[in-house]
Amino acid sequence: MKISKDEILKRRSKLSPIQREILEKRLRGEINSGSQLEVIPRRSQISPTPLSFAQQRLWFLHQLDPTSTAYNVSGFLRFTGSLNVTALEHSLNEIVQRHESLRTTFKMIEGQPVQIIAPFLSIVLPIVDLQKLPKNQLEQEIQRLTTKEAQVVFNLAQEPLLRPILLHLSKTEYLMQLTIHHIAIDGWSIGVFVRELTALYKAFCAGLPSPLPELPIQYADFALWQRQSLQGEKLESQITYWKKRLDSLPCLQLPTDRPRQAIQTFRAAKQYLMLPKALSEDIKALSQQEGVTLFMTLLATFQTLLHWYTSQDDIVVGTDIANRNQAEIEGLIGFFVNQLVLRTNLSENPSFRELLERVREVTLGAYTHQELPFDKVVDALKVERNLNRMPLFQVKFVFDNIALPLLELTNLTASTLNHLDTEETTLDLFLRMVDTEQGIKADLEYDIALFDASSIIKMLKNFEILLNTVIKQPEIRLNELVENLAKVEKKQLTDIKIRRKKEYSNLLKDVQRKAIMTIN
Repeated sequence: MKISKDEILKRRSKLSPIQREILEKRLRGEINSGSQLEVIPRRSQISPTPLSFAQQRLWFLHQLDPTSTAYNVSGFLRFTGSLNVTALEHSLNEIVQRHESLRTTFKMIEGQPVQIIAPFLSIVLPIVDLQKLPKNQLEQEIQRLTTKEAQVVFNLAQEPLLRPILLHLSKTEYLMQLTIHHIAIDGWSIGVFVRELTALYKAFCAGLPSPLPELPIQYADFALWQRQSLQGEKLESQITYWKKRLDSLPCLQLPTDRPRQAIQTFRAAKQYLMLPKALSEDIKALSQQEGVTLFMTLLATFQTLLHWYTSQDDIVVGTDIANRNQAEIEGLIGFFVNQLVLRTNLSENPSFRELLERVREVTLGAYTHQELPFDKVVDALKVERNLNRMPLFQVKFVFDNIALPLLELTNLTASTLNHLDTEETTLDLFLRMVDTEQGIKADLEYDIALFDASSIIKMLKNFEILLNTVIKQPEIRLNELVENLAKVEKKQLTDIKIRRKKEYSNLLKDVQRKAIMTIN
């Protein structure tokens, strides 16, 4: 059966980055279509086990600042209806029992950090009754309690590394907050958690046992396998790639509102942008037309924006990769994410279409060599670590395309809510985008020691201007894009001057009128 080019592009656009990477490798003949991926075995040894590379990175950062809450992940589930609190608590405990990562603490043994896995851990779901509060006080109290809970520091050597709390808002309304240290969970894991909670709650409400099958492996099995597999020629190949790719890596010279301090303060704030639905659809259409992912199109535009602000052609941005390209770990709760460095060359005044091809090549290359842990990349490049900036990159871009499953619970309407910000950051800028039914949403987190809110708002507006331009003119050259932004900024400054002049004139007339009235 012959498939049209449009259908091929449509199908490719629905692939995950990992699936797309495997497809690209097969098309280039680098992977035999019939080849089997290596299977992760169950470990024979009992705890303690070594940390995964991702865990080790967060453990190391925790040692540098044990009081930081930058890696606290706090999410919410809102329930409306008749909530069976006993079944909910039972479900939470069953999930904790299923996933060793939620029963793990970290200790030093013979000079090395190791995972200590508790054979059993009982979680209590505390209930805070807010039913008697008047509505005008309720939201304030919810904000106060949830913020306080999210900012309680975890001790990685003591269990548990997750804290649930249930706020009873009214007779039929509840809000559950679950705060977990990032070392035990990532974005993908949240989807796993929601699916399992749904299945377990339904079963326990009906008096049935858990319907979930036994997990094929546990997180510690992955950690041990990762350590053993990333050695020898495989390790050297990865190191060689990244050393060549990141040789003489520049530092982005972003214009800031205040000079960089000797020691980073880690205080953060966010500004938000919701792209119109029509613009969002046009960006997707351009991505399909050019044979790239939505992530690549947004990244190319963001790197163009950074070029505009820095006047640099060598643009370096960090990103996250799920690092779940083994079937056995797709259903695990744990911290698998690795950080990749995406370095794009914007020299020679490329068209946006040409830039998309460059970004595509850079991204696929990074995906292909994603197994080398970020810290090993830092070590291989012999990068000097500073207290006032992240190594290798200070700006990060993530496109979140992992949709959370719907919550369908017995006698309940349930919904997931946004994560609570911890108001801490380790970066200068962190642009996170997500595709929603209303359109593509962006939130730009920034270091408040460096930037004012007004500068970040303007940055997001300029980002939207660029997106509106490239969807209409994919052949537009980089220099022209920059010139267009300069014209827009000049017009904005002119409009501000005119508005202020008018406001001053009106104020002067008002003062004169009052003065005449006083004399008369």
